[in-house]
Amino acid sequence: MSDQDTDPPADLDPGIGGDTPELTFRGGRLVSALPIALFIVWAIFQSGVLRVGDTSGLVAGMLVSLTVGMLFVKGNWKQYADVIFEGMTQRVAATAIVAWLWAGMFAATIRAGGFVGGLVWAADTFNVGAALFPAATFLLAGLLATGIGTGYGTTVAFSALFFPAGVALGADPVLLFGAILSGAVFGDNLAPVSDTTIVSAVTQDSDIGGVVASRLKYALVAASLALVAYLVAGSALAGEPLQGAGGLLVEEADPFGLVHVISMFVVIVTAVAGRHIIEAISWGLIVAFVFNVVLDALPVDAGAPVSDMIVFYVSEGSGFTGLPFVVVPENADLVGTAGGSLYSGAVGFFPLIVLTLLIVAGAQVMIRGGGFAAIQDFLLNRVATGVRRAELTMVLGTAMVNAMITINTAAEIAIAPYIARIGQRFNINGYRRANILDANTSALGYIFPWAGGVLVGYTQIQDLPDTFQWFSESMVVSPVEVWPFVFHGWFLFFVFVFAAVTGFGLEYVPDRESEEVSRV
Repeated sequence: MSDQDTDPPADLDPGIGGDTPELTFRGGRLVSALPIALFIVWAIFQSGVLRVGDTSGLVAGMLVSLTVGMLFVKGNWKQYADVIFEGMTQRVAATAIVAWLWAGMFAATIRAGGFVGGLVWAADTFNVGAALFPAATFLLAGLLATGIGTGYGTTVAFSALFFPAGVALGADPVLLFGAILSGAVFGDNLAPVSDTTIVSAVTQDSDIGGVVASRLKYALVAASLALVAYLVAGSALAGEPLQGAGGLLVEEADPFGLVHVISMFVVIVTAVAGRHIIEAISWGLIVAFVFNVVLDALPVDAGAPVSDMIVFYVSEGSGFTGLPFVVVPENADLVGTAGGSLYSGAVGFFPLIVLTLLIVAGAQVMIRGGGFAAIQDFLLNRVATGVRRAELTMVLGTAMVNAMITINTAAEIAIAPYIARIGQRFNINGYRRANILDANTSALGYIFPWAGGVLVGYTQIQDLPDTFQWFSESMVVSPVEVWPFVFHGWFLFFVFVFAAVTGFGLEYVPDRESEEVSRV
């Protein structure tokens, strides 16, 4: 197929909800985009101006935006409300939500099992110094993020432990923070259990295992360039170790936590082999649970007791004792509640789940009101006039939305219907579309100073002067300083700009058929 072959296939999937306008807005079709547009403004103000990365605040923003949109509807508001419900019940959202719940439990369970402590032990064992520490941090953060599927969780864990350890050894603080964010980008982009991986696959009608396998070539090219950059910059910017602070790694080291490399391996191999993502994560979760219980039973300081994975807080008169029950005073606030990694891992996704449902509802309003069709017509007739220009439009469009909506999964969900429609128009394979969507979402979600991934790490770093006496305020890295040093994020973005311009890795629909999406 040449770059001029622009006729859509006869069975072109119109996307979520179809193209027939069913809602009429005062001001025309583009006003149906008002809820999404208001949400973008809210997200920019919250994340970029206030530097608040709380997903719950974005939930409130989307609720307000949907309410304001209703005021511009002509006729009966019931139809608008029905469209909101229609959007929130889309399979694309439900599939991602179910996968997130399992992924959250898995990520929290291997963290409870001391996996980060295992990575600390590896860094200390191989005597990683100031020059190599940023590169090692990038690799280890990438490993953790790939295994647990959350770049935010990786950023929090490494900013709280690896960052002060590296600074103590003499590594440049700004470069080190950039290496942590780069590792988060790598895992967010590549992990089968990552929320961005799941959304990119589902929204582009592709199976997760195939998507992960197809994006390896892009991720590894960018990672190789980033690793070289961290080696060179680490050597150039390395300083002297701080006196009296060098034992931080030894204090936190726990070699037994590395057994969870096997847990991660089980999930990745099972998912890439084409099994259902819930099945893949479940097997990894079972292996992680067994490791935690076995290690806790051994005479070693490793593993997590059952109470770290699941615990029920009961009153003194309940009659229940022993794990997983924790007896607390009758009037304690904890009575009647649950905790542990299985609980917290799932609950941690609740705000994101609600936000996802509301954003998909906003997209459905835009579809039913004709806004998507209007924007699509403009892009296809004026901008995306060939395959190369269509792909470049997808890359730059995803980047633009991520610059505005700085919670990467929220941005991905907002732009996904555009990517699907433009890609389908030019017969671009679902795997390719998912890779373009996810790579830019993952990369730019950890670069901009107001991005959610940057802010969660910055929050941890701000607390370090209160945690370590030797950690001074001058060592705190501002989000404004770090953006040039997120090397993997920048390289991944430019790899896809290059791919769009040259056709590197381009696949059309007939080239390869995706597995059934139900296996996601």
